[in-house]
Amino acid sequence: MLKPSTLAMILAGGRVDELGVLTHYRPKSAVPFGGFGRVIDFPLSNLMHSRIERIAILSQYRSYSLINHIGTGSAWDMIGRHRGISILPPFKDYDSPDWYRGSADAVCQNMDFVRYHNPGEILILSGDHIYQMDYRQMIRYHNDQDADLTAAFIEVPLAAASRFGVAEIEEGGEEGGRLLSYEEKPTSPKGRWASLTVLCFKPGVLYDMLRANQEQSEGSYEFGRDIIPMMMREKFKVHGYKFKGYWGYTRTVDEYWRTSMDLLGPTPKIDMEQWGLRTNLEHRDIRDCQPLKVGGQGLLDNSMAYNGCSVEGRVKNSILFPGVREEAGAEVQDSVLFFNTVVKTGAKLSKVVSDVNTTFGTGSRVGVPGVDAAGNISVVGWNNMVPDGMVIGSGCTIYPRISSGSWPVGELADGEVLR
Repeated sequence: MLKPSTLAMILAGGRVDELGVLTHYRPKSAVPFGGFGRVIDFPLSNLMHSRIERIAILSQYRSYSLINHIGTGSAWDMIGRHRGISILPPFKDYDSPDWYRGSADAVCQNMDFVRYHNPGEILILSGDHIYQMDYRQMIRYHNDQDADLTAAFIEVPLAAASRFGVAEIEEGGEEGGRLLSYEEKPTSPKGRWASLTVLCFKPGVLYDMLRANQEQSEGSYEFGRDIIPMMMREKFKVHGYKFKGYWGYTRTVDEYWRTSMDLLGPTPKIDMEQWGLRTNLEHRDIRDCQPLKVGGQGLLDNSMAYNGCSVEGRVKNSILFPGVREEAGAEVQDSVLFFNTVVKTGAKLSKVVSDVNTTFGTGSRVGVPGVDAAGNISVVGWNNMVPDGMVIGSGCTIYPRISSGSWPVGELADGEVLR
């Protein structure tokens, strides 16, 4: 039986350079995803369905959009006498003179909050992965094995393993086994089990490890880089839990785009309805949007368009967030358009991720149709007005709020950055 005292702490994180302008004004966990939600909705929905009802969210980078999205926590049924969501921003006092210096330091600086709740186990999660998981099964495994730490892993191709924390897991166990080795982003990986940054700790062990990290660290305070290797060296009982479902990574623009495309098709890899995804429909007044409107010449082909959208042109293999408006004669394909994007008459977009409140002028063109190689996604930051007739190549980056006088005349070549 799962103890009712599990405390979950979500590492909502800051920005990552690989997501570029998408995290210019928001943390990575608050990046829009799925046509109406945010990336952090996935771990929050998992926690709700797992009946883990005491949650802390740790974030320090431009937290307003995240705070606004979480609201009271009611979207995930996290209001009640013994349940709720607490957002824990960084602070400075006599004992904590620094901002969060890493994932382990963020938890360490909030140990008074953790001890106050006196949890039976502490579940630490990344806030920027796309997956469905019943954490109760992992916690049950953790308790059955009497592990000091249980970390969730998913098997990936060896060629891709160097991008993650990678472990070798003892063979023989269907659910998992003892960790034989663990390395953070190794050049030559020994194993193929990549970390999901889903960690279940015995509270006392976590307290000791965080204290030791503070005393011994040479400027690094990370769970993957420091805490797990330290526990392996000191012979703690560290187990790997084998996750076998879908896992989407959103750390780079290309990964974000590819994961978004997994929402489409006759049998999508991501089934948000079946997963029971929840989001805050009051954020940006999503619940008040008028129904989707598709005009007489409008066409939606293998695409998702949420309420509040108006489609008068052609949309193929794309995802439209509420408020997107596409005029007649426009074409959008293989793209993700965030809230209130406008695509004017004759504009053509291919492999574009557009942030909120951006307008693509009449006859403008962005991206190259048919290009499918990595790194060819064009990203347009929020509050931009792409001039009429402007041609933007593939793999370009447009920073937010480019003034009308800063746009080049006529064309932006492949891979160029406009700031």
